[in-house]
Amino acid sequence: MTNNLGVSGSQRSNSQSRRLTERLLADAQGFGAETRLLDLGVTKLSMLHPEQYEASTNYEAVQELVVWADVVVLATSDYHGGMAAPIKNFLDHFWEEFAGKLFGFIVASHEKGLTVQDQMRTAVRQCYAWSLPYGIGFHGGKDVDFNKGTIEPAFEKRVQMMARDLTVYGALLSQQFKNDVTAKPLPPTFAAKFNPES
Repeated sequence: MTNNLGVSGSQRSNSQSRRLTERLLADAQGFGAETRLLDLGVTKLSMLHPEQYEASTNYEAVQELVVWADVVVLATSDYHGGMAAPIKNFLDHFWEEFAGKLFGFIVASHEKGLTVQDQMRTAVRQCYAWSLPYGIGFHGGKDVDFNKGTIEPAFEKRVQMMARDLTVYGALLSQQFKNDVTAKPLPPTFAAKFNPES
């Protein structure tokens, strides 16, 4: 079983990306995951000050969620080819806590959101985290319309696939990372960097 954390960066009260993340987390529960949602529109983090991490609003509560998670799903709208500011700020606040975790990406976009996914993938790679080799870019009102309760069948299968892959591969990667971090002697792996005795 994995702990799957969805992180919504939208400030909209009726955010399509947040609602899709909730849908994906519900599917992940069906595959055995425990899930939680971090809505950055509600639980706000102050803009990062590099010398005052702990002074950020809600820092400890958010850090606790990040540490709890084996899997993190980042959800954002496409803003001029970039991620929403709250998602970037969230990523800026942590790095060691991301190591060894599996990330998935959801982008609400009229342009598939591939550039945004690449930006998020690059950021988490710098933190020694893994990413699924695909993400979900979608057009709210076309691929899915939560107000009408409709979802395209092919798109629904893709959401279910991501929920399943995050849960299954997240469990494998999380367990192996924990084994490598605590192994004696330390194996030749990047995970050894996070062993407190190394």
